[in-house]
Amino acid sequence: MPMFLKRVQLSLIHLAVAMTLVPINSTLNRVMIKEMAISATLVSILASLPYLFSPTQVLIGSYADRHPVFGWRRTPYIAAGLLLCVAGVTLAPQVVFLMPQNWWLGLGLSVLTFGAWGMGFNLASVSYLSLASEISGERGRTRTVSIMWFVMILGIIFTAASLSHLMEPYSPQTLRYAFEIVGLVSLALGLLGLFRLEPRQTTPAQSAPAQARDSWPTLLRVVLSNPQARRFFVYMIVLLAAILGQDVLLEPYAGEAFHLPVEATTRITSIWGTCVLITLLAAGFLEKRFSKRRIVQVSAWVALVGFLIIAFSGFIGQKNVFYAGVMVLGLGTGLSTASNLSLMLDMTTSRVGLFIGAWGMADALARLVGTVTSGAVRDLITQFSQSAIAGYVVVFLLQAGMLLVSWFLLRGLDVERFQQESPPLGVVERSAMINET
Repeated sequence: MPMFLKRVQLSLIHLAVAMTLVPINSTLNRVMIKEMAISATLVSILASLPYLFSPTQVLIGSYADRHPVFGWRRTPYIAAGLLLCVAGVTLAPQVVFLMPQNWWLGLGLSVLTFGAWGMGFNLASVSYLSLASEISGERGRTRTVSIMWFVMILGIIFTAASLSHLMEPYSPQTLRYAFEIVGLVSLALGLLGLFRLEPRQTTPAQSAPAQARDSWPTLLRVVLSNPQARRFFVYMIVLLAAILGQDVLLEPYAGEAFHLPVEATTRITSIWGTCVLITLLAAGFLEKRFSKRRIVQVSAWVALVGFLIIAFSGFIGQKNVFYAGVMVLGLGTGLSTASNLSLMLDMTTSRVGLFIGAWGMADALARLVGTVTSGAVRDLITQFSQSAIAGYVVVFLLQAGMLLVSWFLLRGLDVERFQQESPPLGVVERSAMINET
């Protein structure tokens, strides 16, 4: 099978799993918080289960290395993870809408459903990334993951736009139908990607050697033993928690502050994703003319301004200002992603795989902490001020403040000590590296 076709199939699997994130993080979260008045803290915890379960990727990957199923080391685990993701996104609206009638039954089933979705995400992710590495080899791995990542971003934009169209006009019935369509399309794409992709090993002795995997305690020890790595680790957590912590609140905020319908707020993800993609592609051009540190600093300020515009739009009640803030935030996020991942590679001159794993751990921790903290702060401020909009605004201002803190942390980093000796990678390849952990 030509390598190009294998990369296309791997991209379809990556896209299929990523598609299941969109309905939950861009639609169901808004419905639960705004229409159903469910605690944003609870919604944040449910939505962050994939990141809470991310340490299991080490165990899953190691187990799959040693326990092939009928001669396949990756395919069965990818299929199982995909099925859990599809089941989770399909059943999520059903169990969530049980809460008004029977709170405890609905909550219990929601935890199980979101838990299955989160576990499926980790089960599939570590397996198809391992398969991508094995099929591509060391030299072709980065290009393969880059293509997978690029297709995923385009797919997320298209999924959000399609989901919005499927729910016009919004009702619980159209939401269920839209989620089922996304689930079926995800399943079809994933199975198409898996079809005859992994060569079957007829003899156990012929299977590839198990890949060395570092546990989270091992990664943490390495980070803590190096002052510069430790500072960069904290910097990454603060930065990513600020930029990505808004994910669960942006849509319900738009519904609360501007009375936008569900189908309109779902399109926010496609607008934000398009801006992210634009700056990711432009980052390569900028890096030829400006230093990485300067681009990182500018990206933080752009994202900070985006948060301030979003917060200000709620005070004046102007949705056009809000959309402008979303676009600025997307531009800052894309530029920050490319420049910081480039900086990350400069911080991994020795034991590259282990340090990349450490930065991946920082990403998972940041997403978990940022998402849950945002939901909890929103609830606390709303309860104290008796104003839902005030709760959201405080969160966005807090995230702007965290970006300022990250800017000060960056000033203390001595990147030259970690100068990368290997040839530089392309911007899309650097952006894709975070998905290899």
